[in-house]
Amino acid sequence: MTTSLPKYLQDQEGLSEECKNFFSVLPKEKGWAGSYIYYYQGFWALPRIIQGTIACQQQFHAQDSDIILVTSPKSGTTWLKSLLFVLVNRMKYPVFEQNHPLLVKNPHDIILFLESRLYGDGLVPNFASFTSPRLLSTHLPFASLPKSVQDSKTKLVYLCRNPKDTFISMWHFINNLRLHHKDIHPIEEKFESFCKGVSLYGPFWNHVLDYWKQSIEKPNKVLFLMYEEIKVQPKLQLKRLAEFLECPFSIEEENCGVMDEILRMCSFENLSNLEVNANGKFSTGEENKAFFRKGEVGDWKNYFTIEMSEKLNHIIEQKFQGSGIKFSYI
Repeated sequence: MTTSLPKYLQDQEGLSEECKNFFSVLPKEKGWAGSYIYYYQGFWALPRIIQGTIACQQQFHAQDSDIILVTSPKSGTTWLKSLLFVLVNRMKYPVFEQNHPLLVKNPHDIILFLESRLYGDGLVPNFASFTSPRLLSTHLPFASLPKSVQDSKTKLVYLCRNPKDTFISMWHFINNLRLHHKDIHPIEEKFESFCKGVSLYGPFWNHVLDYWKQSIEKPNKVLFLMYEEIKVQPKLQLKRLAEFLECPFSIEEENCGVMDEILRMCSFENLSNLEVNANGKFSTGEENKAFFRKGEVGDWKNYFTIEMSEKLNHIIEQKFQGSGIKFSYI
């Protein structure tokens, strides 16, 4: 029932006949959010996301100084947006000052998604107000990024999370966005879809492997981070991120506790308790708190049966064999 969803998650409501004809020839499957998701350029997405992707590919002009955060949905995007913004802007917005933008704005309102927020619904973004380096984000697979992003010196920061926690987080998130709880998707149904590769911006493994390959071939362009490694060694990974973005921490900053303060400010506990995230809403209607559920590693164990775990283990082993990617906590 599409009326139970925020506008951007609805299927083809409000689209022109030309657009509807375009989608009529694409492969489609029962959706995670709207009625259907469609297969376009090797990934599954909602019509509005595909529209935004096409517009972005045609219109976006990357700059060499751009920094783009890339994730599969529900891989820790909110957290890394926070870390990225505070890290890159720490001279402009010192972390020990009380009026920091992160304390009054949701991270998704600070770093905007290219294909949904900037180019979605026929919007033509005005980048004049963006300061350099421009911080942007996307869920798009590498092959679907605008050509100017692929060909420029734009830096891509990719965050990967183990597929079991990613799936559980996505399942909860979509169900929370559905305004009528009778529309909640059974976990078994969505698990089968995920295993088939039918999920938002999926198949999950293709998304991860493409960016992993790019990070090996172009280490100065693509940094591949693991959610679980940031959890276990936050300072080491933050330092790695700063060095990749060519804004390393000085010895003075390290001695003054700047890294510790960045990690504290961007922590799940701090962000989820801020007024803007506890009680604020997006212009599209969903509550900011929907983006802060648990953020825990291994939460999948509370939901998976032994059979589900074994099935996904087999798929992971098959899909990632020989790649060098090792998933923790699965």
